[in-house]
Amino acid sequence: MSAHAEPGELSDALALLRAGERIRVLHERLGNRLMATTSFGIQAAVMLHLIHEHAPKIPVVFIDTGFLFPETYRYAEDLLSRFKHLDLRVYQPNISAARMQALWGRLWEQGKDGADRYAMLTKIEPMNRALSEIGADVWISGLRRSQSSTRTDRPFVERQKKTLKAYPILDWADAQVDLYYHQNDLPRHPLAEKGYVTMGDWHSTVPAVNGDAESSRFGGVKYECGLHLDSGSSDFQI
Repeated sequence: MSAHAEPGELSDALALLRAGERIRVLHERLGNRLMATTSFGIQAAVMLHLIHEHAPKIPVVFIDTGFLFPETYRYAEDLLSRFKHLDLRVYQPNISAARMQALWGRLWEQGKDGADRYAMLTKIEPMNRALSEIGADVWISGLRRSQSSTRTDRPFVERQKKTLKAYPILDWADAQVDLYYHQNDLPRHPLAEKGYVTMGDWHSTVPAVNGDAESSRFGGVKYECGLHLDSGSSDFQI
């Protein structure tokens, strides 16, 4: 299956498989054209464990914005000590946090336009660079339909500009994620017990109100960071 082929066939094939088998099949078919990402967020241990167990040679990219919670950085060290065979690649923005704030102020407090610019500088640009340097054009993500109203109709594989995106746990409900943690004795993100249901930067992520994940990022103005926008979105550069 070529990454430039119509993704519908691969999406249909993955729909019939379990999550671990989806990752294995993607690796078998697409090989070194494949990479995954992690944010070391609330459900990160699930995807990292699945990759570690089924296709540990897949490069895993971590976009370190420089604004993550201290608990996230410590959680990352804990997971990496458990999953020793992962091929982790760390990418950071080309612009420092100090310079960004000196030039444009606290972008995350400047409404949707500010949040979009912030996402481009701290997440999308490093992600584009990762794809280019690794030479990948197929990206595995832990995105799930139940996380957001913008994700309910996602297929298991879709094209986003030049990149194919594959979602091995797309159809998992929260209960299935919880069960996987329990069955595999995986540690939870330290902030999960404080009401966080999604995890981003410290300045723009808060505990969810009544379990509403979409209210927990950028004051409810923006949920998607830019990496998971629809393929027709003008501000997605991959």
